[in-house]
Amino acid sequence: MRSLGARLDSAATAVYWHVKSKDNLITLAGDEVWNEIELPDLSVVDWRTAATAMATGLYAMFTRHPWLVQAFGSHLFYGAGKARHDDHSLAVYETAGFAGAEADQAAATVFMFVLGNALGESASVTLRRRLSRAGGDADELIRETIERASDIAMQFPRLRARVESAAASDYAAPPDKSFEFGLQAILDGFEDQLAARSGLTHGDAR
Repeated sequence: MRSLGARLDSAATAVYWHVKSKDNLITLAGDEVWNEIELPDLSVVDWRTAATAMATGLYAMFTRHPWLVQAFGSHLFYGAGKARHDDHSLAVYETAGFAGAEADQAAATVFMFVLGNALGESASVTLRRRLSRAGGDADELIRETIERASDIAMQFPRLRARVESAAASDYAAPPDKSFEFGLQAILDGFEDQLAARSGLTHGDAR
């Protein structure tokens, strides 16, 4: 609250006229950022395009606000912003052909995948802050750790091939397009389930 007051050029006590507590502030801010996610028009785009757009928008929002990902472990978030997003997410999967609990399961599966991917970005931000506060050079400490991890990886054939690959400029980093690959694999699985019910193949469903 003191930090917020300083950024607003105001006393921390003045902030309490508007919010009850730090937890209340986090809940309010945590709901507001959900409005940053654009909701695709389901009368214009197909469900899979909409699902991809919403998942990508959610991931972008999480990576812009890494504090929110961390706060999921200590706060219960609710409000009009999140409800707006969740309602449209259910509409996407109902449009796909899921109903009732299955629509919830589909939406939750994609949400948890996005959250898990954003957790890596959030952890990196937190780690760099902690290392910097301790007085060290965060980039140098991370580089030294990656070098030690790479030395250990050289003992194992598949990891060694990746370390030695010209494309592997950072052993600790995930392969390019990992988020896109995983998301499309999930949506492929959804299409397969829906197609199996109607007797279509995955290619026919698309």
